[in-house]
Amino acid sequence: MLILGIETSCDETSVAIVEDGRKVLSNVTSSSIELFENAGGVIPEEAARAQVEYMIPVLNTALSEANLSAMDIDAVAVTKGPGLLGSLLVGTSTARAFCSIWNKPLIGVNHTLGHLSSVWLECEDEPSYPILTLSVSGGHTDLWLRKSHTEGILLGSTKDDAAGEAFDKGAIQLGLPYPGGPSISKTAIDGDATSHKFPLPLANDKSLDFSFSGLKTSLKYLLRDLNIDTPESLTDKQLVDISASYENAICAHLVDRLKRAVSEHDECNEIHIVGGVSANNHLREIVNSTFKDKTVRCPTKIKYCTDNGSMIAAAGYFLFREKGDLAYESFKSGKASD
Repeated sequence: MLILGIETSCDETSVAIVEDGRKVLSNVTSSSIELFENAGGVIPEEAARAQVEYMIPVLNTALSEANLSAMDIDAVAVTKGPGLLGSLLVGTSTARAFCSIWNKPLIGVNHTLGHLSSVWLECEDEPSYPILTLSVSGGHTDLWLRKSHTEGILLGSTKDDAAGEAFDKGAIQLGLPYPGGPSISKTAIDGDATSHKFPLPLANDKSLDFSFSGLKTSLKYLLRDLNIDTPESLTDKQLVDISASYENAICAHLVDRLKRAVSEHDECNEIHIVGGVSANNHLREIVNSTFKDKTVRCPTKIKYCTDNGSMIAAAGYFLFREKGDLAYESFKSGKASD
């Protein structure tokens, strides 16, 4: 089954064609991220304008790279939320127009379900349920107990900021460019992660929730105590060491919650790390070293960690496989699958 996936929840404009939820025939993404490097974050109106410009060329390129026509597509899957309203409208409007013109069914996909499905993309073997999945990005930080592609329990989520946002805001304090995760990770490579101590959030909390606002505040106070008035005041050694320590603190909190979840749900066969922050090498190293008795999986390629059309196409396929025609959206009723 060939699914065309459209993802426009934030600043990426991505279209992909995926066969049976796993084989990626094309994955074309245009990003407006360069527009926001000096802004410290995405400006919604500008992101949506860029997506209007990129949408049709990206769609045509995805079909061309897969050597397919619109008539070859079995269904279209599109991100219906959460995300930036203007950006979502670009994707959903395009998907509706495509389906109306070419008489194809439409599947509405929750953005988070897309990330949860990303591990299956180009995965050589079949992951085994039940699975504990840590979905962590700039917009959300969630911990899921999953029993199938479409059945799961949300065990915990962030009480304030997402992990990706903590990276972004930390990068601003350190004078590093947006997006903060890759910038801090690159800077931290030669740093000493033990040079500065950060607190472990919710250390005595028995829930499986997350909290990152305290780490941002701790970074602010650390810079104050070091008499760092502006990012330009940081020496090269201070910058790399603080970056490494801050990155380690964020990852340590994520792994601490994951350890609690594993202790409560030891029946799980696998641990999956998905979302933009799953591209972080330090996080991957800690998770793999901590859970040696579990199968740990991340998306097979970095491009499947960040927002992409392939994950939406995969999720659309699994929705159809498990829910059948209930996964299809009715244009008349306006209903979409969860």
